[in-house]
Amino acid sequence: MKKPSWDEYFMELAIVVKRRADCLRREVGCILVKDERIIATGYNGTPHGIVDCSQGGCDRCQKRHRGELESGQQEESCVCIHAEQNVIIQAAYLGLSTKDSTLFSTTNPCSSCAKMLINAGIKRVVCRMEHHDKAGIELLKKAGVKVEIK
Repeated sequence: MKKPSWDEYFMELAIVVKRRADCLRREVGCILVKDERIIATGYNGTPHGIVDCSQGGCDRCQKRHRGELESGQQEESCVCIHAEQNVIIQAAYLGLSTKDSTLFSTTNPCSSCAKMLINAGIKRVVCRMEHHDKAGIELLKKAGVKVEIK
């Protein structure tokens, strides 16, 4: 059996992290890596102490799941946190710098998350292209963040 490259290894781990996501629409997992070591993980879902999405924790997600809302409607009312946001928050919670790190994500970041990744000092993003918001990729590139779609 061939030993996976570092990129393959970290992407496989992001896929495992994704299994913790509790979103009714999309599961996303990501890993923040620095010097070939994992410094934080993140997946999408409700904040700590809030009932999971699948259990009714987010009214917007419930309405979207039932077909009562279209994509993009009432996004401001969603209580869920994106995986990329969670990975930055986890690193901060643990007191770890995200400067010059690499993000491995099972989905490309939306434009809101891209802004946070840029300001968190993340230098490289390795992801799969699955999210409808492709503007995040362009924003990352404009800021000089290396982006690789795998």
